[in-house]
Amino acid sequence: MYTDKVMDHFTNPRNVGVIENPSGVGEVGNVKCGDIMRIYLLIEDDVITDIKFKTFGCGSAIASSSIATVMLKGKTIDEALELNNKDFVSALGGLPSVKLHCSVLAEEAFKSALYDYCQKSGKSYTGLEGFDPAELDDDHHDHGDEDDE
Repeated sequence: MYTDKVMDHFTNPRNVGVIENPSGVGEVGNVKCGDIMRIYLLIEDDVITDIKFKTFGCGSAIASSSIATVMLKGKTIDEALELNNKDFVSALGGLPSVKLHCSVLAEEAFKSALYDYCQKSGKSYTGLEGFDPAELDDDHHDHGDEDDE
């Protein structure tokens, strides 16, 4: 069901923790299903020099957070904004369809942290145009076990 890469990032997550005095912080999630992600960014000269996360959720949520931080760290903001949840899923070797929302949350948590940085610094980036964390739908995913009727 889960790839070796997913299991590795779940059992040995990278970049877990908090950054003191971060450049930006983003939190997204859905209390109903239990997936909550918080990402901390340290940005210097438009480069993500450090990134950490704290995730409360399933193994797929933790693995998605972990792989996202590995892929985003060291990138310029413009390079990082070219990555999306599909890139995270691909790097993990896939996720079950009912767990794809975890990769979406990782992307949204990163963008929320970057949005926070932009609000604090007065900067803007083309890849973030139109993104507003306040407008995210925290009920946008299906776990496959909920009755929608």
